[in-house]
Amino acid sequence: MTEDDVQILEKTAAYEGTFRIDRYRFKHRLHDGGWSGEIAREVFDRGHVAAVLLYDPARDSVVLIEQFRIGALASTARLKKRGPWLIEAVAGVIEAGESAEDMVRREAAEEAGLEPSDLIPMLDYLSSPGCMSESVALYCGRVDASAAGGVHGLDHEHEDIRVLVVPFRQAVGMVESGRIFDAHTIIALYWLALNRDRVRRRWS
Repeated sequence: MTEDDVQILEKTAAYEGTFRIDRYRFKHRLHDGGWSGEIAREVFDRGHVAAVLLYDPARDSVVLIEQFRIGALASTARLKKRGPWLIEAVAGVIEAGESAEDMVRREAAEEAGLEPSDLIPMLDYLSSPGCMSESVALYCGRVDASAAGGVHGLDHEHEDIRVLVVPFRQAVGMVESGRIFDAHTIIALYWLALNRDRVRRRWS
């Protein structure tokens, strides 16, 4: 089925601030060919995101960042002692008129002080399609990690972002131990685990 199998009866803004929440009333075609009754749902619209796993093929290491996340703070009751400082791949919101590739290059410079010399598209996915419109575009970016480190970020956004250079196998181990539990970082690391030989041949 496609968008043509959905009838939007009404769309209204339920909230608008830093992000937006829209309220939909709609019907959709059923698998047996009929139509559903009227359904009401709220959708959280925060824009679309891109992320880049910075990889140094010569050192077989990834460059990750560590920063405070308010959503993780709100989840700590369920996530127990993992805490609100997350180890992640570089990521950000794609601005109007900006391509996903331009965004990850900008964020790599702002958050990690690095400029990828090449980008390989990984995949696109929906973050939480039951309640959010956000999509994520993932990339693998080639970097020289020899000088990576320090604390970065934009002062006017109060960013305090620590850069970490982690051997690839250790990073995968951090996923398995639960130290890394951010979705786009987990997906990117497992993509690289599946495609690492091909990536290293391309960047040899």
